Amino acid sequence: MSEKKEQKADPQACSYITFNTVDWVDIFVRPVYKQIIVDELNCCIVSKGLIVYAWCLMSNHLHLLARNNDPGGLSRIERDFKRVTTNKILEALDDETDLRKDWMLSRFEQCSHSLKRIEKFQVWQTCSNPSFIDFKQVFKLKEKVLHIHENPVRDRIVDKPENYVFSSARDYAGEKGLVRTTVIDFRELLKQMIRT
Repeated sequence: MSEKKEQKADPQACSYITFNTVDWVDIFVRPVYKQIIVDELNCCIVSKGLIVYAWCLMSNHLHLLARNNDPGGLSRIERDFKRVTTNKILEALDDETDLRKDWMLSRFEQCSHSLKRIEKFQVWQTCSNPSFIDFKQVFKLKEKVLHIHENPVRDRIVDKPENYVFSSARDYAGEKGLVRTTVIDFRELLKQMIRT
């Protein structure tokens, strides 16, 4: 779902997407920047029909397993999400006393210039390379959810996925997470598969 033509997906499928920051800049280490992502995901869920099945925000990337029933599809939501979060991150950088502020702004500006973008700053890489997963592919779906949730464990931030606040692993563990996540009932999906 970058600026190239979006693949046509089955309406019963969801997309596994990764949004990476330019130059892998570790911007999401401070709560103010993380909260921008949480708030905008919730806004997209409420106002744009985004359905989030799993998510995890790391220091320089965001993993999503999501779907949208809107004719504009996920590419429109991705474009708006990146634009809005970029603007809010830049505003927050302006207000914060982050020691890395000048360095980050220079990275965002250099990347924008190298891609000959109209915008002065670019926070996100343009390509997110979505892969589509049909809900009939229960094991592949579960594998992606686990992969998303295991990110902070692999990076040794937490011992258990559900201990990481900026992830839907809490929702899958029966706790309330920060983003309005639609938890996939894998048992029910397996039952449906067996019936058909």
